[in-house]
Amino acid sequence: MTEQTTTPDAARSEDTVTPSPTDPLWVERNGTRTYTGFSARGARVEIGPASAGAVFTPGELLKVALAACAGMSSDRAFSRRLGDDYKTTIRVEDPKNMAEDRYPVLTETFEIDLSALDDEDRAKLLTIAQRSIDKACTVGRTLKAGAQIPDAQFNQPEG
Repeated sequence: MTEQTTTPDAARSEDTVTPSPTDPLWVERNGTRTYTGFSARGARVEIGPASAGAVFTPGELLKVALAACAGMSSDRAFSRRLGDDYKTTIRVEDPKNMAEDRYPVLTETFEIDLSALDDEDRAKLLTIAQRSIDKACTVGRTLKAGAQIPDAQFNQPEG
């Protein structure tokens, strides 16, 4: 019998990744530092520097993705208790560390009216909502796990 030793890094690289069905995503260049992002389902988003006007910066898209993921993940818990027509705004407004060109903290802040609930029901609902986010928010789970980002690949266009 052979004893196996696995380091955390070795375990991470050996983890089995099962692909989930996803539609292709891509961006196409429009001009200097401006792009349009596409999904195969027909969605599109304009991307560029803040100076380009009505576009999202890539950092803003990261924050919007995190906020939307948290909202979608907790939606069922909130709608069961507050009703399908509940309103919420989720903000991720933490500042960028300009020297390091990254966001060191990304805080999801829900603006949601829970005044109809007593303290016990409010605490229970918020616990359930947070558990739902921790379990089902792919964006948050990916960021917390520190996803590996291999070097970019550069291929010649087909055709």
